[in-house]
Amino acid sequence: MVLTTTTEQLISQKDALTIIDEAIANSEAEGVSINLSSSEAILSRFSENQITQNIHKNKFTLSVTSYFGSQSASASTSELDSDSIKAALRRSEELAQFAPEDPEWVELLPKQVYEDRQPAFDQNLLNFSPLQRGEIIKQVCDRAKQAKVDGSGTLSSNLSLTAIGNSAGLRAVQQGTDASFSFTARQDNGSSWGKLSAWDLASLPILATSARTIEKAIASRNPQAIEPGKYTVIFESQAMASLLPWVIWNLDARAADEGRSFMSRTDEDGSIHNRLGEKLFSPLVQVKRDPAHPLIQAGTFFGNGLANNQLEIVADGIPQTLSYSRYWAKQKATQPTGGMYPIVMQGSEQSTEELIASTDKGILVTRAWYVRYINPRTLEVTGMTRDGTFLIENGKISHPIQNLRFNQSLPEMLKNVVAVGKAQRCGGSVIPVCKVENFNFSSVTDSV
Repeated sequence: MVLTTTTEQLISQKDALTIIDEAIANSEAEGVSINLSSSEAILSRFSENQITQNIHKNKFTLSVTSYFGSQSASASTSELDSDSIKAALRRSEELAQFAPEDPEWVELLPKQVYEDRQPAFDQNLLNFSPLQRGEIIKQVCDRAKQAKVDGSGTLSSNLSLTAIGNSAGLRAVQQGTDASFSFTARQDNGSSWGKLSAWDLASLPILATSARTIEKAIASRNPQAIEPGKYTVIFESQAMASLLPWVIWNLDARAADEGRSFMSRTDEDGSIHNRLGEKLFSPLVQVKRDPAHPLIQAGTFFGNGLANNQLEIVADGIPQTLSYSRYWAKQKATQPTGGMYPIVMQGSEQSTEELIASTDKGILVTRAWYVRYINPRTLEVTGMTRDGTFLIENGKISHPIQNLRFNQSLPEMLKNVVAVGKAQRCGGSVIPVCKVENFNFSSVTDSV
């Protein structure tokens, strides 16, 4: 096998498919599937208003799964040469013959048809030097110093390639890029935080976001305690992005059909059904899987080979689909869905300031942190506010308040959405600012 690259740089799409073809040709199993990933990741960290670390890492992984009937096993290698790939094949084949039979085995995925589009790929990231990154971070740190706040955070970018193939004829390859910036500003007992994500660095408004974060950190000093209870809450996009995905990830068809989900319903005769088609949330809740969204432009397939195309998840507050694995789809005589991401929730043209102005009394939450299950069956979670929590009175920010712990049913939260604002990219999702009534805060916390 002759390649035009090494593991010290991103593998080309042509080379990736060549590696997969050769691996499949050398398989001695009844069936084989190959997953290949190549990435170039760069991360710069800064703390106390100075850069502290710069990391540049290239990674290659080839994973082989060999099948003998319903028995299977996997092995992987981080080497490109033919001998290493053959060794991984032999390991997986040997292990597969000792593996137990899988009662939920499904046949290998045949050749698929994907959307005719290319994921976003920023060529400029290939040549963006450590010096250029350092200059951006220096500007952020200089602003923090001038404002007498401690600034810390990260600036990162990632170039990735994914290729898949199997002995049933499946072949697919795609590449993409993403960039992110996070910034925490602290002064005395006040803090704030901001995070940006995009498929290119040029789309990140780093300096503007840093300035807002610094202002909010200063404004959040000397927070006052308020009584826990149910409040109207305005969740900024990043805060809502820590809550909404929990609901979408739990739209699992099997869990619903087996009575293990908030999407389950038990009838009087004891039979269990899912709640697909019921009006569970506010009509303002509109959610799609939309990999082609301009802010995301993600890949056309998932790691298991299923297509990643637009899928309506919630319309007018009514769940439209559940997530079906290939096994459960076969049991229910329907089609598998692939993953329920990237999540795109529809917003409006209203700004955060306009939502605040429409609120007589409420709480502005910058960040929801350390969210964890209380009850997976009802999807009640707990978590805390962090990095800038403010009381709203008479349509204006009144003063900073101490952080609060919440215990909240997330389906109930979505039922109580009364307004949505502008949406922005948050990680791999697009989420709007949301105004929610009767959100339950259970106690005050000492977290900053």
